[in-house]
Amino acid sequence: MSKAPTVAMDDALAPTATRHERLLHSLTRSAGYEWLLRRAVTAWFLFLAYAMGSSLVERAMQLDLGPGGTLALHDIADLLSRICMLLFFCLAAWLTLVRSQPLAKASGLRPRVAAIIGVTLLFAIDLLCPRLDNPPTWLLFLSAGLILLGNALAFIVLNYLGKSFSVMAEARRLVTQGPYRIVRHPLYLTEGIAIIGLFLPYLSLQAALLFVMLVAVQVLRMHYEEQVLRSTFPEYAEYARHTWRVIPGVW
Repeated sequence: MSKAPTVAMDDALAPTATRHERLLHSLTRSAGYEWLLRRAVTAWFLFLAYAMGSSLVERAMQLDLGPGGTLALHDIADLLSRICMLLFFCLAAWLTLVRSQPLAKASGLRPRVAAIIGVTLLFAIDLLCPRLDNPPTWLLFLSAGLILLGNALAFIVLNYLGKSFSVMAEARRLVTQGPYRIVRHPLYLTEGIAIIGLFLPYLSLQAALLFVMLVAVQVLRMHYEEQVLRSTFPEYAEYARHTWRVIPGVW
């Protein structure tokens, strides 16, 4: 693997840039801005881990044991999915603290805004969308199963990423092992599986619109990430020619 350049993408600014653009450019490259943004991302994942841990404890206390002190299959799947999500958030928070310095990052404010919206938009579903009053048991079981599967796979992908994990569009190391041999964005794929499961109990027009918005933002994030990787790693173009973007055999 050839050595990656160490100059960030946003070091360059067009000579015709306006005063506002130059001020914004200077702000997004400042050490204080980067420190605040990274700590905010870490704090967000820690908050999600705390919320999920509290929800897990509350859910466990509400469970009614069946004959012989056993749990229903649905309750088991639900608990496992919550535990897996808790581990995912804890690992994500830890990786935001120990990850290496980026070799390059996307320029401007738009990639950063897209990343923040992509991370936070999903968790607005409970505030913006009405949950079904009496969802059928099979729908809840399918929902729990998809969340469990998606987050378990995402946990595996994060282990391959390691210190290269990033919420913003940044380049640290070109990862091509494991699931990255098949698709270029396996974390988006695995998160997508969990997201579908999360949306199932909220079947409504509002939930459908929120889902479409979330998919659009995630596609935009992929675009920004690939821009950074292509400009940083010369071998990325060859890697991209032999792998699918998200869904094998489709896209």
